[in-house]
This record gives sequence, structure tokens and C-alpha cells, in this order.
Amino acid sequence: MIKRRFLQTTAALAAVAAFSGVAHAQTPIKFQLDWRFEGPAALFLHPAAKGYFKQAGLDVTVDSGNGSGGTVTRVASGTYDMGFADMAALMEFHANNPDAPNKPVAVMMVYNNTPAAVLALKKSGITKPADLEGKKLGAPVFDAGRKGFPIFQKANNINNVAWTSMDPPLRETMLVRGDIEAITGFSFTSLLNLEARGVKAEDIVILPYADYGVKLYGNAIIASPKLIAENPAAVKAFLTAFAKGAKEVMANPAVAIESVKARDGIINVGLETRRLALAVDAVVASPDARKEGFGQVVPGRLALMASQVSDAYNTKTRVDPTKIWNGSMLPSAAELNVLPPAKK
Repeated sequence: MIKRRFLQTTAALAAVAAFSGVAHAQTPIKFQLDWRFEGPAALFLHPAAKGYFKQAGLDVTVDSGNGSGGTVTRVASGTYDMGFADMAALMEFHANNPDAPNKPVAVMMVYNNTPAAVLALKKSGITKPADLEGKKLGAPVFDAGRKGFPIFQKANNINNVAWTSMDPPLRETMLVRGDIEAITGFSFTSLLNLEARGVKAEDIVILPYADYGVKLYGNAIIASPKLIAENPAAVKAFLTAFAKGAKEVMANPAVAIESVKARDGIINVGLETRRLALAVDAVVASPDARKEGFGQVVPGRLALMASQVSDAYNTKTRVDPTKIWNGSMLPSAAELNVLPPAKK
């Protein structure tokens, strides 16, 4: 009798878990960021530290990255199950590797606008895109802003610029030294890097791509098609737990940054808190994100981006926007209502 009641209870609990869509207990998920453990990484490290992934039945490990291209490749290879990567890098991989058996897809938009921007010093005389005509720009060859610059160039009728390549740590240094006249980079990264090199914020000119006619999407959460096919509940559970944590991060960046410090004890807490707040304001809780809804994409805008990336990146085949995105595992509208109140 007791044994039968135990079996009935166990079966009932299993049915409830299945009905609620929660992933199987402690499904392992290997997740790679796009970059180092800096402020914006709190969006992922905070829900992990708070146990939200575990509560959703997931055993998530979050590793740092070294660029979106690497993250896409590692998810494609099966080394990682999910990751955080620039949408343009994902599109480039699809179009240049049409026969790859395991092409990752985006499952949730996080940076509704690309963080890419052109930055210059005021003393250069550059105040608007037209002023870049004939100037010497610098960035690593794989920089998202540099690769997408032809789109910015076309939108703003800039005819010719000259490029200088360097490793990422030298980009802002070379601008300060005067070796180049402008750089491309993520606005919230390069701005703080320039300040760290002694430049005052008021002496820096920032030309965000999103403010000058370039409506590219930025970073999204990507997943392996294998994981999506075998355990879509795990992907949905991850996105739901992430959204819960992201809401708290945006409401209180200063508290959330502790999760980053726990992973990299030598970070400058004040600097990274500011970097996180800048990222949230610029690309996560942007006007476009409020209009479209956090986590979502608009098909027409995605299709335009696919066409622009195909041209700017000179891909082997055209990007097919229908193969890039799968929004079927997104949490409910209520669970996606995570953006902080708009600043007045």
C-alpha cells in the first residue's frame, strides 16, 4: 500500500514537471560569453549566482569568451551548447558555412541594437559621420564595428577612409597617441577604455551606429540545433531563468556586479558597474527594444540586416534570415517584461 502510494506520488510529480515545461532535472548546459568577465556579463552570471538556472533544472556553466566569432564556432562544434554572440557574426557563419551540420541559431535577442560605434577625440574635429571622409580609422580586423562599417558608410554617404589594424588592447592607445583619427568598437567598452587612458568623457565623440541609420541587431543568445531538437524544454528553462535574472540586473546593476567580481576578483567594481549601466541604456533597454519587446526580433528588420550583412561581409552565400532565428522557446510576455522604466 505504502509502495503503491509512493509510486503514485512519484508519477504525479513527474506529470506536473512535464506539464510545466521545466527541463529534466539538472540538464547540463555549457554556455560561452562573447567576451571577458566585464560588467555586461552580469546578465548571465547573476542568475547563475542566484541559483535561478538550478531552480529551473539546469546545471549551467558560464565561461568567458574572446569574441563573438569564436563563440559561434564553438557552439557549432559542440564544445558549447549555448552562447552569447553578435547576430552579424552568426549570420556570417551561416552564409560562409552553408554545409555545416550544426549551425547555431539565435533564440533570444538581448542587445536590440548593435553597440558598434565610431569614437574620436574632439580635437580631431570629427563631430559627425561626414567628417570621417578621408580619415585614418583603426580597429582589429575582426571588430564588429569595422566589419559592419560599410553599412554605416553607405547610410551616411562616406566615400573613403583608410584602415589600420591592431590587437584589441592597442586600439584606444593608438587613438590617444594620434596614430589614428578614429576607431570602431563597442561604445561602452571603448569609452571606458579611453577614460582609463586619461581622456575626459567630454573630450570624446561617440557616433553610435544605431543613431546614424544602422539598425543592426546586436548580441543574442544562441543555441545548438542539437540541443533544440533533443531538449527544447531546457532552452526555454534557460531563457526563463535568464530573463528573471536580467530584470534584477537592470533594476540594480551595483548589486548584480558582485556576480562578476566573484568570477574575476581583480575587476574595478566601479568601472564595471558603469559599463553595465551604459550597456543597458544603450542597447538592452533602448527605444527599439521597448518598441519591439525584450527578447524579440521583427522579421522585416532581421531580413534587412541579413541583406546588409551579406553585402558588407561579402559572404559566400546570401544570409537566409529564416534559418538564423527560432523564437519558439521564448518565455511568456509577462516573463519578458523585464526592462526598467524609461528614463525621463
